[in-house]
Amino acid sequence: MNELLRANILKWFGKGMRYDGRAFGEFRPVSIELGVTKNAEGSARVRIGDTEVIAGVKMAVEKPYNDTPADGNLMVNAELLPLSSPDFEAGPPGEESIEIARVVDRGVRESKAIDTAKLCIEPGEKVWAVMVDICTINAAGNLLDAAALAAMAALRSTKFPAYNGKAVDYEHPTNNKLPMLRIPVLVTVTKLDEHFFVDPLIEEEKVADARLTVAITEAGQICAMQKGGDSPLSIDDIGRMVDLAAAKAKELHKKL
Repeated sequence: MNELLRANILKWFGKGMRYDGRAFGEFRPVSIELGVTKNAEGSARVRIGDTEVIAGVKMAVEKPYNDTPADGNLMVNAELLPLSSPDFEAGPPGEESIEIARVVDRGVRESKAIDTAKLCIEPGEKVWAVMVDICTINAAGNLLDAAALAAMAALRSTKFPAYNGKAVDYEHPTNNKLPMLRIPVLVTVTKLDEHFFVDPLIEEEKVADARLTVAITEAGQICAMQKGGDSPLSIDDIGRMVDLAAAKAKELHKKL
């Protein structure tokens, strides 16, 4: 089945267009909606074409990690809901959900997007923990980029809840926003045969040779990369993919 799908997609690629008529470097329509849930300190819904993802941010006061006693904690979780795809099942996190969470986490962490020093309340004892939960609503390709965009939009809109030194009052949010230093986005460039393209559909992901997901800040700084797929990438491949990712990152940053 995948061999027939691959042949059909390559037939379209040979005509210089995608399976759905797009150009190789063209994203589907991207939209971002903030404040989609009142029970989170920050939240966002992102749609890229028919792909839809929701991200929410919860804040809590916790003990810091031993190796960063004066910095706040960051945790990212991704849940691929069965309602979003017949390929997803209920139960423990699978390989794809773990990868999405790790890649989004790495983009935020390696770019130093959050000023974690300002999350410290008492060194070694109390810090703010930032917990990002990502849920898929409809999986129609390119979940990595959608998840990262939703996470960043939610983080940018996050406000601290009230805290009296003993307990957090989630019923009374403050006007203090999460201290953000940078805004990374993820752009995944996919390779099929000799073709490179962005924002893959489910059908394109199923037959792709390889992909490279690049985290890029608004200043154009590359802060993380993740290679996927079974086929190797040459130095020239990586260069072309990074260049395409950098160009498309500018478009996503405008959306934020």
